[in-house]
Amino acid sequence: MSMGHLAVIRVKLGKWNGMESDQSSRIFQVRVMSAVGKSTNIFWQECSVGKLDRQKLLKQKGCVVWITGLSGSGKSTLACTLSRELYSKGKLSYILDGDNVRHGLNKDLGFKAEDRAENIRRVGEVAKLFADAGLICIASLISPYRKDRDACRALLPDSNFIEVFMNMPLAVCEARDSKGLYKLARAGKIKGFTGIDDPYEPPLNCEIEIQEKGSVCPTPGDMAGEVVSYLEEKGYLQP
Repeated sequence: MSMGHLAVIRVKLGKWNGMESDQSSRIFQVRVMSAVGKSTNIFWQECSVGKLDRQKLLKQKGCVVWITGLSGSGKSTLACTLSRELYSKGKLSYILDGDNVRHGLNKDLGFKAEDRAENIRRVGEVAKLFADAGLICIASLISPYRKDRDACRALLPDSNFIEVFMNMPLAVCEARDSKGLYKLARAGKIKGFTGIDDPYEPPLNCEIEIQEKGSVCPTPGDMAGEVVSYLEEKGYLQP
């Protein structure tokens, strides 16, 4: 029984408080009070419309596509192209972009190691909710630390966490530098910049790895196509 969920108990009515009954048994649902983190005296509220109902309505299966890699590796490009491709197929997705979430949900966080960890934890929890709603949630973040990504994976049941590693060389990412961040990091104006003076820990067992082929970067359409093919193969685009 999960903490905070309903306990389902079958009892023999003849044995319940000494009462006799012509019914052999009955199902009782007992709401269990729980404590999670600093939250105490809380209950999990179950509803009659569940994840399977929402997936049937949307004609797809909820999951999280987690795109990780260095700044400039093409994460946002892939996320937007993938979302457009899914839209063209009549599939509903939503993008959680690393910079966008820092404009609101995570605007109170900086870039120290503990803030980065909390940033990823929050996005992981939101992504879990989107997947439970039946959407294909596309999370696009540098997410440099392996343990933080693995913690997000552990939030989701049934292996619905699809890690996409944008395995692009640092030199390629730095040459792009569309935001000018590498230049600032090299000049010492940004501290703790991933790939320069802060580490990036690559995935060990990602579902999809995207990299150069013969020193040629794949096109956005090719990258999105690879992810869509995976989703189709695993049944996420079917009800």
